[in-house]
Amino acid sequence: MNDMLLEWSDVRVFLAIARCGTLGGAAKQLGQTQPTMGRRLRALEESLGHTLFQRTSDGFVLTDDGAAVLAYAERMEEEALGFTRALTGKETQLSGMLRVSSSDWFGIHVLTPVFARFLARHPGITLELLTDSRLYNLARHEADLLFRITPFEEPDVIQRKLMRIDYALYGHVDLAPPSRGNGDGQTLISMDSAFGSLPDVEWAKRILPGARIVFGSNNRSVQARMCAEKAGFAVLPCPLGDVTPDIRRIDLGEAPPGRDVWLGYHRDLRRVARLRALLDVTIEALGKS
Repeated sequence: MNDMLLEWSDVRVFLAIARCGTLGGAAKQLGQTQPTMGRRLRALEESLGHTLFQRTSDGFVLTDDGAAVLAYAERMEEEALGFTRALTGKETQLSGMLRVSSSDWFGIHVLTPVFARFLARHPGITLELLTDSRLYNLARHEADLLFRITPFEEPDVIQRKLMRIDYALYGHVDLAPPSRGNGDGQTLISMDSAFGSLPDVEWAKRILPGARIVFGSNNRSVQARMCAEKAGFAVLPCPLGDVTPDIRRIDLGEAPPGRDVWLGYHRDLRRVARLRALLDVTIEALGKS
């Protein structure tokens, strides 16, 4: 491998399959036939001496080796595009895909408006937003950019604290507010038992010790909806609670603890132009919150 010259056309084949997940989709993207794509992939893997994809019934999935070199391939793509633009004298037009992960409510109510403005500014870029409780692995390129409420501990992740989120107690507009230090006869909507030690959950138990938890969910949007159905009071992030119809903030003299939001991405992507552009827009919009 030390004397091997890697062809950019082979890297394009690798990237297309990684992004499409099938030979047919990759062939369509590059204007090739499916058998041709299969032959070129096999030749590439043989020349490298590594298997880049696992063949499954659902398509092609990156192996550990494939995931390890994906970021480098994307950087080659950025440089190749820059090379072409420099020769043609055309204005830079960012393109390609970015995969972002966040919690459900944060993706819907905080990120989506920012991403809409970003896509209007960069129509050649495609964004995928994955909203679930799974912690995606940046090193495996399961996501390009992560938003979460805890700092990153991985050594190769570049991170920054993006913003502070305030939380409040919410209840239906028709419900009489509970009294602090009591809560007898009141019902609470909370996180599920796996997240029972979160600061806002413990705050509610301390402020309303007599209240009974009747519903739990790891989905904040579900909690807000249940609160709007008059099922009980809920501690919610204010960007979600304030826009949920029929519920209002309840002031008990002490606000629940807020949370910091961190963003992180793998250091290998720090020179990828489309990621830098997304970071600039996101930090400009949310970084002062």
